[in-house]
Amino acid sequence: MLSASSASSTSDSAATADTAAVTDTAIDTGTAARTPPGPSAARLGWLLTAAVALAAVNLRPVVTSLGPLLHQVRDDLGMSATVAGLLTAVPSFCFAVFGFAAPALARRFGPTVVVTAGLGAITAGVAARSFAGGTAVFLLLTALALAGVAVANVLIPVVIKRYFPDRVGPMIGVYSMALSAGTALAAAVTVPLTSALGGSWRQGLGIWAVLGGLGLLVWLVTLAVRRDGRPAKDAAGGGGRLAITRSRTAWALAVFFGCQATGAYAVMGWLSQIFQDAGVSAGTSGVLLALTMAIGVPVSFVLPNLAARRGDQRIFVVALAGCGFAAYLGLVLAPAGGQWLWAVLLGLSNCAFPLTLTMIGLRARTSGGVAQLSAFAQGVGYLISIPGPILVGVLYQRTGGWDLPLGFMAALLVPQLLIGLRAARARHIEDEVAVTPAAG
Repeated sequence: MLSASSASSTSDSAATADTAAVTDTAIDTGTAARTPPGPSAARLGWLLTAAVALAAVNLRPVVTSLGPLLHQVRDDLGMSATVAGLLTAVPSFCFAVFGFAAPALARRFGPTVVVTAGLGAITAGVAARSFAGGTAVFLLLTALALAGVAVANVLIPVVIKRYFPDRVGPMIGVYSMALSAGTALAAAVTVPLTSALGGSWRQGLGIWAVLGGLGLLVWLVTLAVRRDGRPAKDAAGGGGRLAITRSRTAWALAVFFGCQATGAYAVMGWLSQIFQDAGVSAGTSGVLLALTMAIGVPVSFVLPNLAARRGDQRIFVVALAGCGFAAYLGLVLAPAGGQWLWAVLLGLSNCAFPLTLTMIGLRARTSGGVAQLSAFAQGVGYLISIPGPILVGVLYQRTGGWDLPLGFMAALLVPQLLIGLRAARARHIEDEVAVTPAAG
């Protein structure tokens, strides 16, 4: 969690947010007059911090709990291999499509209300799909859960920008760390948990609804206590919409996000197979994959704090790409010989995700600007990432080895590095594009 000094700043930010609820100008500029933080403000700050962390923990188990049990799901539901293969692309597609809708929902209902509804969709979808009697119903309920993940993906950075304007780095760190923990937890314990519950995939997948229900409960309490469902305004100073597609920084962030997401999903989908083909046992390859994801837990907390303290984040873009290049080269030359090192380096390289979230929070001046930037960067980015993991599988099937697929994954780091250097410069999208006044 946050340090004592961070807690103090969090309390200040919570008090600022309460004052901002009275004046639209305060929300739009993020510079509301501060009120003395009392015990109540401190508790509200910690409550919202807990809500952000619990939401983040629930954003990946809907995906990572399915992989280890997919063969059971296929056999039970009569799912074809083609449909099972398409499941690898469904998360990115849903994240993009439903993510684009998040800013409009936030304008109408307020970001905290929409995130709460997203947690409800995750909980309902995960619980209900464990009772699915056929492939179509299973896919529909999975899409429901992924829709909840998508809007939360986009709007949690908005909530952070709105209520913790001076603590964007630490709060993105909490969010990213919790998200990484949820990813690793689901991947590591789904199989043993399923065995302990009787061996059925239905219990193994459905049990994650309990975690979703806990997150939903905390968000409902947060809404009731804060009474802050009022919609945030769209952009700086005027309730208008940014011409986001004309911002070079927005496009740079979108492409950077897409490149890193492609690499991350390819690693999650294929790393175990890479190690097994190199002679590593199935059990050890699973541990190596878990290590790759677990590396992100502490780094995802530290990295946003460090990145937010700098005017630009280019040094981090270079360092993370360097880790990726070294890992892919090692996997080509000596996959089994340096297996633990390659797993750690890949885990570090995948921390481009929390770096991107941090930059999204820093590249806009207002919570409304962050909402539009977050939706655009993540929506376009996830669309870009859809073909990558599938292409890796095609290259592997055609060549029978990993040299060409790994070369492709390494080559993706080149545009990630070059475009990331553009996205990491200290700029604000509001300075690049015009604001269109909102209707009414």
